Formats: sequence, structure tokens, C-alpha cells
Amino acid sequence: VQLVESGGGLVQPGGSLRLSCAASGFTLSSFDVYWYRQRSGGLREEIAGIREDSRVIRYDASVKGRFTISADYPKNMAYLQMNDLKPEDTAMYYCYTSRTSWGQGTQVTVSS
Repeated sequence: VQLVESGGGLVQPGGSLRLSCAASGFTLSSFDVYWYRQRSGGLREEIAGIREDSRVIRYDASVKGRFTISADYPKNMAYLQMNDLKPEDTAMYYCYTSRTSWGQGTQVTVSS
């Protein structure tokens, strides 16, 4: 039972990335899914969530209008589309459900 994040990388300000979250050992559609991020030296903060019925729970104000959370339940996957990235979006990004422990995360670095 685990979640594996991928899709991070180095991108210039204003660029885009799509993060992926692959679930294994359980059915993702049975749980709410959240994306968190943790900046260097900071706390892990929740930035987006999606219900098991695909309704979006919330976006943090810092990402609203730029990030989109989604899920592809037949593939047991969740995603975070990130547009108009800013240097302050630089962080380790994690997906999370109540069924799993924290994964390794995927690093996003926004820099010119």
C-alpha cells in the first residue's frame, strides 16, 4: 500500500509541470486525495484536495487559479497540474490519503 509521486523538476518562472501520484495496493477512488508541499525549512502544508467522487475539496489561496488537482480512477492515479509557476512554489511535493503513509515526494524547483 503506497503512493509514489513523480513529475517534479526544474522549471523557469511562468512555466508548467504536471505531478503524478500513483497508488498501489489499494483503490484510490475510495479515499480523498490531497497534495501537500514542504518548502525548505518549512512545515508541510496542504495545497489541494479532491474527494473520492472527484469533487474538488479546496485549493490553498497561494495556488488557486494556477494549480488543478484531478484524478483518473481507472488508472489509480491522481495529478496536480501546475501552471504559472513562481519561485515561491519551490518545494517538495507529496500526495496523501488516509490509507497511506507519506511517500518520498517529488522536488519542484522554480528558478531562472
